Amino acid sequence: MSGQWPPGTRVPVEHELMADYGCSRMTVSKVLSGLADRGLIIRRRGAGSEVATPRSERAVLEIQDFAKEAARHGTAYAHEVLRREVIACPVKTAARLGLAARSRLVSVHTLHRVAGRPEALEERLINIAEVPQARTERFLDVPPGTWLLDYVPWTNAEHAIEAINADLLQARLLDIAVGEACLVLERRTWQGGAFITEARITYPGVRHRLVGRFSPDGRD
Repeated sequence: MSGQWPPGTRVPVEHELMADYGCSRMTVSKVLSGLADRGLIIRRRGAGSEVATPRSERAVLEIQDFAKEAARHGTAYAHEVLRREVIACPVKTAARLGLAARSRLVSVHTLHRVAGRPEALEERLINIAEVPQARTERFLDVPPGTWLLDYVPWTNAEHAIEAINADLLQARLLDIAVGEACLVLERRTWQGGAFITEARITYPGVRHRLVGRFSPDGRD
């Protein structure tokens, strides 16, 4: 969990662990089985064990904050603003978002890194009419999602999930192979019926899964 053994590191074989920790083979085997059950290591018959690539779980019914989530887990976080510009909303986008054509939006693309590794690629639109401060905000110190959560309250949200194959740019930024499966979460938020922001967040599929919890009465 400290990162001392990164993904792919060979785990010492059972007799080495027995000698290192002064415990029985049964205890070592039980511990390795427990780690495998939790998805922390991969055990291969005849080939030993290795540290697994972590799979992150995302609660799709919550507004995610990469920076705060990393801090909660004691993990280093950094973000890079790849592009930021003020644009006139295209007609098709305006229709989708319920805005007047040519409405002014801040368009910002951000790469999120956790523990030094690309975690997600975020493409975000922010409605300047409702969030005028965004016109001059550069998002260099605080990523757009965190800034919005701290600065602008929201009352309604919707999300959609899709699977895609990474194109050349996505693969390069996320450090994955071209064509590799990705999960895309699209989220829109409103305040009192006024559109605030839309984010399209692309995650490497092999390292993430999106989780939702529901109940019949709709309270979850």
